[in-house]
Amino acid sequence: MMIHKRILILLTTCIPIISIAQNIVQDTTTITKFLNEVNVNALRATKKTPISFTNLTKSEINEKNHGKDIPYILNFTPSIVSNSDAGNGFGYTSFRLRGSDATRINVTINGIPVNDAESQGVWWVNMPDLASSIENIQIQRGVGTSSNGASAFGGTINFQTNKSSKKSYVRSANSVGSFSSYKNNIQFGTGLINNHIALDGRISKISSQGFIDRASSDLTSYMFELGYYAKKQALRALVFGGHEKTYQAWYGVPLRFLNIDSLRTYNPYTYDNETDNYQQTHYQLHYDRQIGLKSHVKISAHYTHGEGFYEQEKLNEPFLNYGIQNITTLFDTIYETDLIRRKWLNNDFGGIVYSFKHNFKKFNLTIGGAINQYEGQHYGNIIWAEYSSNIPHDFEYYWNKAKKIDQNAYCKVIYQRSTQTNMYVDLQKRWLGYKFQGIDDQGDLGIRNVSLSFFNPKVGIYHSLSQSQIFYASFGIANKEPNRNDYVDSEYDKYPVHETLFDWEVSHEIKLKKISLKTTLYRMNYRNQLVATGQINNVGAYIRTNVDNSYRSGLEFEGAVALSKKIDWNGNITISKNKINQFTEYVDNWDTGAQNTIDHSNTDISFSPNLIWNSRIKLQINDNLSLSLITKHVGRQFIDNTSSNDRMLDAYTVNNIYINMDIKSSWLKESEITFNINNIFNKKYENNAWVYRFISNGYDPTSDDLYVNKNKEGGYNMAAYFPQAGTNFLVGLTLGI
Repeated sequence: MMIHKRILILLTTCIPIISIAQNIVQDTTTITKFLNEVNVNALRATKKTPISFTNLTKSEINEKNHGKDIPYILNFTPSIVSNSDAGNGFGYTSFRLRGSDATRINVTINGIPVNDAESQGVWWVNMPDLASSIENIQIQRGVGTSSNGASAFGGTINFQTNKSSKKSYVRSANSVGSFSSYKNNIQFGTGLINNHIALDGRISKISSQGFIDRASSDLTSYMFELGYYAKKQALRALVFGGHEKTYQAWYGVPLRFLNIDSLRTYNPYTYDNETDNYQQTHYQLHYDRQIGLKSHVKISAHYTHGEGFYEQEKLNEPFLNYGIQNITTLFDTIYETDLIRRKWLNNDFGGIVYSFKHNFKKFNLTIGGAINQYEGQHYGNIIWAEYSSNIPHDFEYYWNKAKKIDQNAYCKVIYQRSTQTNMYVDLQKRWLGYKFQGIDDQGDLGIRNVSLSFFNPKVGIYHSLSQSQIFYASFGIANKEPNRNDYVDSEYDKYPVHETLFDWEVSHEIKLKKISLKTTLYRMNYRNQLVATGQINNVGAYIRTNVDNSYRSGLEFEGAVALSKKIDWNGNITISKNKINQFTEYVDNWDTGAQNTIDHSNTDISFSPNLIWNSRIKLQINDNLSLSLITKHVGRQFIDNTSSNDRMLDAYTVNNIYINMDIKSSWLKESEITFNINNIFNKKYENNAWVYRFISNGYDPTSDDLYVNKNKEGGYNMAAYFPQAGTNFLVGLTLGI
């Protein structure tokens, strides 16, 4: 009922837009131009915007799009490190940008926010094969431009979906490779019908057994777009979504197994249905109108519904943890049981996004904003128990609900001071209201309310030094609210405060006939950054706490050289320093039940390598055949904030070969064979991990727990690592008519 109600609200909101579209004037010539411009978004940077960004074109996306998810398509852009739970880029994947994780990176599709409103992350597994429906991607590093949804605290990723084609087409992209991996999709478009209407669609199926034991993924997705285009107006309706079923590989591999080939794929989960199951559907409606020659307005309505669960086998679980009475018999009392549970998430997210642009003689003005609302339900069921006590079937042992309203408004001005110089000002105000269930100072659950407002200003200057050289500098401030766990796991009136980022960017770029070079210096200072210190609340939940001062500073270098008519090189390198000035670590003491404190200063921020570089050498053998060698290096990363070599990911360098061959055909518009050989030198490496530290003098758990090892500080690490696949391949075939 809730879903139908929200769809009705969405459609009601858009009735005025639909009625306007009925009066659209026909003009085939200008329709073609409008088709190319309609995807331009107010949130995007242009070539004269003084921020750090990288654009990926359709051809660059397609070159890497053979089944692996979005993080691996972005993996070779500056300052990005991708990782995969399953070890081969299928299923659960993620990435970090300048060391910032997904909760700090704002993601939009056609300007619509994608980040989960509570956790603030993005799960690409819920949108499998999204890349096949993407026209281009813009990756903004640092604060970037004003964004809808969660604040950009490390970067912004803007996706624009495929523009409609004037002509009809059918296209199918298929690939097969190691670990029983395959991707099949079919894409189609009607072209312009009666010079105005176009329907485009895609249906996809992706499957893989994964490199890690039982780390399988079974993914389906779709996207359909119906557009009505005219001389100065366009109305587009999109629906896209996906369903994923993945066997859990979240726990990782013990340290002691990493150097044993037969055990590098170890997965502790053995229950047959230890799976994650989730379905997500997105609805978008966009209306664009050109007003005269100088103005443009865009209004978008959106709604997303997601629902799913992950199923777990849990052994020796105390009844009291589930609010269930112990079982008492004449001879004994049973306090615990083996059980199978499902943890559910059911959420709805919708809103309105708008922008108005006007070009004056000397400056361009953009005014925009968004009003978004999220409602989410979290609940869990016990679907089986060895000792069932008095619990009913599908016993619900917890339930809570959250509501979040997120509003923002921004004004951007680009002032053309001269033909060489532009001045940039971007001012955003954001308001948040969050209502949720969390603990109080007695450890009891209760309804809590949080209200926040942020002011996020950005300024910059762009200057053309000559026809071949440009320079820009910018400064921006971003504020970010704590996520769901930060609030829920914190005691009432002891909530963490919001984080603030001060971002300086300076860049110089030179473009010559056969060479281009770009150098960017950045400094990102954080105030009250939230980090994991090991501190717990009064019910034993681990919480993140604010640290006063921390920073990321670095140099990003990008280059491209035409070495000959058939050989070219491009690449990038990031050299950075990522530090927490001072923080207090809390380590559990198993002997006393308390926590020991350790003071640290000038330590590295976790998962922030000081060196990342990418290189690509491309050989164009002939008009139809090319070969590329792609190399990625990631320096060492610490997996907590103590800079301890006991808790570190080693540096690694991975080489891949891509072969692309176009097949000429008189009856096919497109025919291409691709062959990707990944990790050609069979490098053994890990790109993600987790750790928990504790102290115990009275008990040595290393013989009982595979995941525990002693550390140099005299305590213990409980840690797991995520090994990545050795040499593996994917072969692709794309056909289009």
